[in-house]
Amino acid sequence: MNEKADPVSESNAAAPAAPEASAEKVPAPAVIEPETKAPATEDTLVKVKTAIREEEAKTGKKLVPFLDPTPSCKPAPAPALTADQESKYEAVLAYCNEIKTLPVSTEKGAESRELDDVERMWLTRECLLRFLRATKWDVEGAKKRLEQTIVWRREYGLRDHSPEYIGPENETGKQVILGYDNECRPCLYLAPSAQNTERSPRQIQHLVFMLERVIDLMPAGQETLALLVNFGASTKSSNPSISQGREVLNILQNHYPERLGRALCINLPWFVWGFFKLINPFIDPLTREKLKFNENLRDHVPPEQLDKRFGGDCEFDYDHSKYWPELCRLTDEKRAQMTARWIAGGSKIGASEFELKGGDSLSAGMQDLEVKN
Repeated sequence: MNEKADPVSESNAAAPAAPEASAEKVPAPAVIEPETKAPATEDTLVKVKTAIREEEAKTGKKLVPFLDPTPSCKPAPAPALTADQESKYEAVLAYCNEIKTLPVSTEKGAESRELDDVERMWLTRECLLRFLRATKWDVEGAKKRLEQTIVWRREYGLRDHSPEYIGPENETGKQVILGYDNECRPCLYLAPSAQNTERSPRQIQHLVFMLERVIDLMPAGQETLALLVNFGASTKSSNPSISQGREVLNILQNHYPERLGRALCINLPWFVWGFFKLINPFIDPLTREKLKFNENLRDHVPPEQLDKRFGGDCEFDYDHSKYWPELCRLTDEKRAQMTARWIAGGSKIGASEFELKGGDSLSAGMQDLEVKN
């Protein structure tokens, strides 16, 4: 059954409440130090968890994330910028290079500090372009939203959400990153029926943590994710509340613009349709266009990398003791590789994500790094 959600109108979602201000001294900006040894190569990543991989081969069941998309999958080529768009990008880049300090929170009178290396590395060429596209190429709008997102990332405590803190939320595998779709988008699976905790801020922090891990796993040339949601066996209590839905939309639309490539939802019960109708006014039209309901997911994801519970051929068993450490180790390795390439390229704002993720058009400094590895 292919049903369509009601048309939506554009509206501003309510922002989540700001955390209480801290009286502690603002920490000094973080500086990324070069690794004392070269980051692990893909061959090393394959070898680290040999026992788990051997168990997969023996049982025929997938236990941990796929390392790569299938060979037949390719990202869609990015459209070339017009001269006007390139000029606007250069204006935003120049502005970001001039940022001295930003507040650590949205609290009135909050202290400010300089951008640290993690934040400077986040300000890639593609990041600036995503915010420009999200503001319809409004230079001033993009500048404002970039600043707001950096402040939000600080205030939200993104780097404080460790695997140990978030881990209990995922003990039942209610969120899983597994495989890639036909355009090499990493797939983030949501299973509301596996809800295992009471409603709390950590549930939203869990989703944001997984979004960050999905971004870590995006291959060179792909900036978006595929969201797969199976509402089968879910209940009203296991699904998010309206306020949680609005908060998630606010975070996705304001702080992760142009990151959702496709959202595929299946097995929607009547009360979920009602939920979508209630939050529709808060979904921007561009996001709305990416929502697909009750479609054959094999048309979007190679069957061999699609979870069998979503209509694929992949026999996936979630074992938290195996999956969670491996996901975190793998994404840590990916970030370490990106960081090493960023440092080798001069630690600049506006670095190319394509190059940072090991794309085949590397600058001279990054080519040297690849040779050493």
